[in-house]
Amino acid sequence: MAKHEELPVPVFKSLEGVYGSGSQLEEAELRFKKLKSKFTEFFGHAPDIYARSPGRVNLIGEHIDYEGYSVLPMAIRQDTIVGIRKVEGGEKVLRIANVNSEKYSLCTYPADPEQEIDLKNHRWGHYFICAYKGFYEYAKSKGIDVGETVGLEVIVDGVVPTGSGLSSSAAFVCSSTIAVMAVMGASFPKKELAQLTCDCERHIGTQSGGMDQAISVMAQSGFAALIDFNPIRAAEVQLPAGGTFVIAHSLAESQKAVTAATNYNNRVVECHLAAIVLGIKLGMSTEEAVAKVKTLSDVEGLCVSFAGKHESSDPVLAVKEFLKEEPYTAEDIEAIINEKLQTVFANSFSSLDVLKVAKHYKLHQVNLWFLYFVRR
Repeated sequence: MAKHEELPVPVFKSLEGVYGSGSQLEEAELRFKKLKSKFTEFFGHAPDIYARSPGRVNLIGEHIDYEGYSVLPMAIRQDTIVGIRKVEGGEKVLRIANVNSEKYSLCTYPADPEQEIDLKNHRWGHYFICAYKGFYEYAKSKGIDVGETVGLEVIVDGVVPTGSGLSSSAAFVCSSTIAVMAVMGASFPKKELAQLTCDCERHIGTQSGGMDQAISVMAQSGFAALIDFNPIRAAEVQLPAGGTFVIAHSLAESQKAVTAATNYNNRVVECHLAAIVLGIKLGMSTEEAVAKVKTLSDVEGLCVSFAGKHESSDPVLAVKEFLKEEPYTAEDIEAIINEKLQTVFANSFSSLDVLKVAKHYKLHQVNLWFLYFVRR
């Protein structure tokens, strides 16, 4: 029997298979009825296909997925639903509507998978375009012919609180990717879809590590998932029978994509640079470290070996020995790695945005935080 992660996204003919029974089913029936009605109101007919993906809450492993370390999230009840229909003939455009049309106005884009996303002009419809672009890029990389581009009519209904740390953006991107995949007649295994959707969301400018998308795509009812990376894979962890998890919303909204250069992506860049510096300090050549080291997990073995020479197994010893506590300037790091930072990150526009605004880099602190968390 194939592993759960190797199966395709399941297709249901009724909502019971997705939402169960009782109040959750009744709520879902009302949402789908309203979504269908709004789609008809916008476009004059019903959607061909519906897709949905849930948000998530993380149990163990905060902000370590993008460094290649394992995490333990679980999906939550709140989700995003996408209704979609192909438009054969006529003008090739993507028209993206929202059930909450008062807050999210209709967005229109060309049906062009190679279009650039205007990240300086943040629009909610950009998340669908991330999925659209990513699907075509993946299909092309696999030699899958999905035919000529066509117009698409789309409607979105999300109930994952935005900016709350519950991965509303991943739920949106994953449900959109599944919708595009289905309407174009393709089907990918869940583990491939998990990596694909992670790559999709990076088009919005955040350097996602993959946890949010992986659990949204691969979750099972009653289970958390221990997710490993490079490649993405998941092992089910059964939750306590009858257990209840309380998720408290602070009502403070984090605009991750808008502030990426000074917050989320800044940490990713600091980790990358810290790993390169550690690699060099622990014996790698500058050329090898710059070319091969991407995450802290790439140099963890060297850190452990160093600790072993001091009768310890704690990689934190290497951090304390080789990374100064004072913040590094770009010039400090360039002198160590013998390379301009702009050259190191030449293929990552979102990292280059970080370099434009960063005044210094806290390599010591970010390393300690990650390694302490991993050790837990």
